[in-house]
Order: sequence, then structure tokens, then C-alpha cells
Amino acid sequence: MDLVDFDALNAIIAPEAEAMGLALVRVAFFGGDSDPTLQVMAERPDTRQLTIDDCADLSRRISDRLDALEEAGKDPIDVAYRLEVSSPGIDRPLTRRADFADWAGHEAKIALKEKRDGRQRFNGELIGIDGDVVTISDKEGVEHSLPFDAIDTAKLVLTDKLIAATVPLSTEGADDMEEEGQD
Repeated sequence: MDLVDFDALNAIIAPEAEAMGLALVRVAFFGGDSDPTLQVMAERPDTRQLTIDDCADLSRRISDRLDALEEAGKDPIDVAYRLEVSSPGIDRPLTRRADFADWAGHEAKIALKEKRDGRQRFNGELIGIDGDVVTISDKEGVEHSLPFDAIDTAKLVLTDKLIAATVPLSTEGADDMEEEGQD
């Protein structure tokens, strides 16, 4: 028996993110019995990042919706859990078809749900996606065409090229911040 109804969760969480002008990147549940965690990753479409305020605001919106559902006896999660809202980060997971197009040209790691042609893991330059087929070129320059639905996990690899392509959020005002306890 599943503890989490992901279709129901996505139907609850996606509108909350969209109402804030955010794009939902991933909803995941992990941690097992010891530390059950509902992880929500979202981003601003223009910056591909989130501010701390965005995380806090989205967390409050999701908590309020889930609390209301729990009070109504319609909680989509059957166990006590921790909510974690974050930006996907620079070495982000690739979860949507658009991610494979947007990050073409960067190094990625892809793991399949099952072995394909004797392999389950592929590392190399992400070529992109055409329809439902993701293409990655391995270190030897061999291109592998992988069905999108066969992918278990995919993420970008932290490289100098990726760092250069990722625009940092504004640090305006950071110099004016004081350490707590200083005068």
C-alpha cells in the first residue's frame, strides 16, 4: 500500500506554485519510516531559481492546503512527515521534458528504471530531447537515445560550464547585512 498519492499531491501543490508565478520541478517523498519527507522543488521561470522568501511563502501555502485537507479527512499522505521546499539548485534534477531541452549542451547523469542494451547508467553531454526520446553523448562520443518514460533519475553535473551558464540571484544589500550579536 502506498503512503502517498502523487497524483493528488501534484494536483494540490502545482496550483499553489503557479499562483505564485512558480514552475513546479519535482514532488518527491523519501526518508522511509525514520524521516519521512515531502520534498517540493520549484523555480521562477525567468531565473530558474527561488529566493528564501519564495521557499517560505510556498511552504506556507502548501502547509495551509494540506492542513485543511487533513482536517477534512482527505489527507493525501497517510503518515506524519516533514515538508521541505527548495530550489532545484545548480546541479538540478531533470524531471520535465523541457528540462532536457533547456539544459542541452551540459553534462548530465541519467539512470534508467531498467537496463537497456546492457546499461542502466549514462553520463555525458546532454544533446536534448526530440518528442519522447532523450539523447546523451557519452565520454567516447557515442550517442544514446533513451525513452523519456524509461528514465528513473536524471541530473546535471556541476561543471565550470554550468556555473558560467547559471546567473546568480542579486546579492544587492548583502554587504549591508550584519552578523547577529555585532554592533
